[in-house]
Amino acid sequence: MYHKHPEYHASSWEPLPVRSVARLWLLFLLTVVLLPLHWVMVLGGTLLLLAFGLVGEVLSIIPGFEKGFLKAVDKVGDRVQLWPRWFVSWPELRHEGDADFYARRADKAVAGLTTRATAPVGRAAPVSTCEIPVRKYRAVGAGHVLRVAEAQGWALRHDEWSDLPHVIMLRRVPEPAPA
Repeated sequence: MYHKHPEYHASSWEPLPVRSVARLWLLFLLTVVLLPLHWVMVLGGTLLLLAFGLVGEVLSIIPGFEKGFLKAVDKVGDRVQLWPRWFVSWPELRHEGDADFYARRADKAVAGLTTRATAPVGRAAPVSTCEIPVRKYRAVGAGHVLRVAEAQGWALRHDEWSDLPHVIMLRRVPEPAPA
């Protein structure tokens, strides 16, 4: 697998080193204290954008305002994360370094995305691209996720590079046309 992706260093595909217990507890306590504040700030920012959007309707008579506003909203939306990288959940605290736990977690994440991507088209369009954060595969590495994903019809995205080992970005491989 590593030879297929020379743009990534081989160590990027391997499991991350086990974090110290003290560091994990510190991150977990910060998560318990700061994550609710983070969510309140995200909600407040979203409400401010909606309020400004209502005012922006009046300002839409200015040429280019709407396009610029939507571009700014997209940039803010891309940067704001609902689950920041520093977040440590209780299961992550308990299972740090447990390869079996993370293998099940990564497999479940890929299977869920595959189910959503192959579901009959209804109200929502099927998923064609996705990203899987390191919290899903820390102890097994991005290589495990890519092997599982390739077996279910996914490949690395080439329009946007993965930030290995922090996140792996995948795209759905089109089904071959029936002959």
